[in-house]
Amino acid sequence: MADASIPVPGNVGEAVDITPPGEFKGTWLEYAHSWIVTVDHKRIGILYIGLGLFFLVVAGIEALLIRIQLIRPLSNFVSPDSYNRLFTLHGTTMVFLVGMPILFGFGNYLIPLMIGARDMAFPRLNAFSFWVSAFAGFLLYYSLVGGEGLAGAGSAPDVGWFAYAPLTELAFSPGHSTDYWTLAVLLNGIGSIGTAVNIITTTFCMRCKGMTLMRMPLLPWLYITMSTLVLLAISPLTAAQIMLLVDRYLGGHFFDTQAGGSALLWFHFFWIFGHPEVYVLVLPAFAFANEIVPTFSRKAIFGYAAMVVASVGIAFISLSVWAHHMFTVGMTSVSNTFFVLSTMMVSIPTGIKVFNWLATMWGGRIRFTLPMLFTTAFLFQWVVAGLTGIILAVAPFDWQVHFSYFLISHFHYVLVGAIVFMIFAAFYYWYPKATGRMLNERLGRLHFWLMLIGFHLTFDFMFIVGLLGMPRQIYTYMPDRPWTTLNQIISVGAFLQGLAILIFVYNLFYSYSHGKKAGPDPWDAWTLEWATSSPPAPYNFETEPVVASRRPLWDLKHPEDPDSAYE
Repeated sequence: MADASIPVPGNVGEAVDITPPGEFKGTWLEYAHSWIVTVDHKRIGILYIGLGLFFLVVAGIEALLIRIQLIRPLSNFVSPDSYNRLFTLHGTTMVFLVGMPILFGFGNYLIPLMIGARDMAFPRLNAFSFWVSAFAGFLLYYSLVGGEGLAGAGSAPDVGWFAYAPLTELAFSPGHSTDYWTLAVLLNGIGSIGTAVNIITTTFCMRCKGMTLMRMPLLPWLYITMSTLVLLAISPLTAAQIMLLVDRYLGGHFFDTQAGGSALLWFHFFWIFGHPEVYVLVLPAFAFANEIVPTFSRKAIFGYAAMVVASVGIAFISLSVWAHHMFTVGMTSVSNTFFVLSTMMVSIPTGIKVFNWLATMWGGRIRFTLPMLFTTAFLFQWVVAGLTGIILAVAPFDWQVHFSYFLISHFHYVLVGAIVFMIFAAFYYWYPKATGRMLNERLGRLHFWLMLIGFHLTFDFMFIVGLLGMPRQIYTYMPDRPWTTLNQIISVGAFLQGLAILIFVYNLFYSYSHGKKAGPDPWDAWTLEWATSSPPAPYNFETEPVVASRRPLWDLKHPEDPDSAYE
């Protein structure tokens, strides 16, 4: 690959330019301005990821403050009101301001490169969506000074990231802190819908020649599915936010139980969004695994068509499971039975994915690089998350543990054990493409082991403390409860995870200037993004690629045995 260009399989006589892009010439102010006004999908992707990383650090600090408060009984490290604000901001930040921006950022950066396009379908909509999402995040945290609370003091939202009615009505939530939460989530939804429309349009309309839907890499397929869920799930949440604002300021009574409204109406609206949102976040994690596992097993993905069908099946079933979050509210036995069965059904397409990843690894020449280490941990942790989800789908058992730390541990096995671990895997895998540098291996392995040990110290013991009856959302507990030692272990694990994330962030900056040069294809991978320079030129491809199989770079590197002969 010493030539300045790489011919694309099936595109005889033409080439993809991989000349490294020129460095920016101008002042620092002009450079900053170029990022602010950019419509380049790669830069917008990096902006999304940077925004998510910033809020990951913020949410991590909030989590550590929560764990300091719970490290011993009858602690007064933070007040009860401050504790409520902390877990409200932590949950809202992790779901809306960490997971969504980082995953949308990777989609923005990678999808046009993987399908052979020059940019997203709507570049200006792409930029608009990012800046709306960024404004939403900072608006939420402006509530710390602008959300007038009791005695005129600033007040962050304190109603939980789920904001259950009627606690959000003016009678129970005076001041404007809840309004900041409502408007921030509303604006974040607008930005998410814009990005979802862009991803769907780009993948359906801008694929290069020869790339049929069944020749696309699995990552764009899963982002199509994820974006469809965004369009379907954000709308009920947006409607609920508008109804809440009408309740608070225009005399509506949608959720005001004293005036004939229904608190359960909010439950339904929120969780019709809330559970598909879990798959909005986890489907991109699956997408990363679909690219990393084959590359480092040195085998094509097992059961490509089954993986596509399973992804669509997960999205379809996930729209019918929301009320398993509501087994404790007193639904009818018929409703409970339906949601028990629908929740268990989602394990079928999910199980197909797990077995296909294992089948891809089986018999392969596995290289345990940093991306593969995080992916292997993800596979184990996702199975545990799924199995505990099936346990919680049993309504009588859920009734016993729903308000305990058992459920919190399950939720974090999904969000951290699966999604955050795969985000780290994606960073180690695609960082060389975005920067031209490899992340430091020694720092990366230290990050992995600290994160793995800290994760299991925190969330494995959280299952136990939950089964011992510790309620969630309490700010302290009595010394006679058998929870003190377990909470101390959990808090130690949380600090190990915090240290791991600091090492990771340091590695990002250190390797940008000191990392080993990567070259265009450091992993010997097979999809189109590795046919460009690292980092890619602003125009991605000088000429439009033409592909003849799902692994175009395999065909290029092995013309004697092309995939196109077997598809």
